[in-house]
Amino acid sequence: MTILLADREERALEQLREAIAALRPDARLLGFTDSLEALAAAREQEIDIAFLATELPELNGLDLGQYLQELYPQVNLIFLSEGTDEAFDALSLHASGYIMKPASAFLLRHELADLRHPPVEGVRKRVFAQTFGNFELFVDGKPVAFKYSRTKEIVALLVNNRGAQTTNGEIIGTLWEDDGDPEKKASYLSNLRQDLQNTMTKLKLSGIIVKQRGSLGIAAEKIDCDLYDWLAKKKASRYHYLGDYMSQYSWAETLHAELDELSWAMEDGE
Repeated sequence: MTILLADREERALEQLREAIAALRPDARLLGFTDSLEALAAAREQEIDIAFLATELPELNGLDLGQYLQELYPQVNLIFLSEGTDEAFDALSLHASGYIMKPASAFLLRHELADLRHPPVEGVRKRVFAQTFGNFELFVDGKPVAFKYSRTKEIVALLVNNRGAQTTNGEIIGTLWEDDGDPEKKASYLSNLRQDLQNTMTKLKLSGIIVKQRGSLGIAAEKIDCDLYDWLAKKKASRYHYLGDYMSQYSWAETLHAELDELSWAMEDGE
């Protein structure tokens, strides 16, 4: 679970962080005093709950909450305010809660226990990456259509790397090896990254791809994947490795060989 915290006062933000951490020690907390920085972070990873002070620089808390809802319709918005002037506007956003500052541990606990959209653990995730046989990425049961076929290949590479950040250089070296002008390949990669971002945003899946300066990664914990399930559960997995892995990509042969060896070892252990 990821919880976003936003308050213009550093001390108030830290007190809120400490209180939420005590109540939800298993949650990932993202704290900001700048609303634009908070929004930028939310575009990179899915937010389950947002505690937003109504008074924030640049974007006020209500506007930030509206943007978060556009990204994640099931986000739980809990506003913190000095008064009740914004309560009606918060109500119109179907907020999960509204707390008068300073927020007590009792009120925070109450809001966390009575969320408008309680996060459900253990349900099937929206994204499924099929790696056995040909690679395919499904969202809500339908294959994703990217503008460029190479964009899909980048996603396949990120899935293959199982959450590890993959640099632009590694992506270029894998997809094109030593062919072509390096500057043209870098420019082409920029177009592919934009296509990837546009597609994920359109599908409201901004948190699936983890971007850092000069690199990309897949948020492995946010997707279902036959490879990940099989590696974790072996014979207990609902997926069965039959000797085919990302068949359309030659660079997948390295992991393909490792999967073959693991499969043979599992059979020998029977």
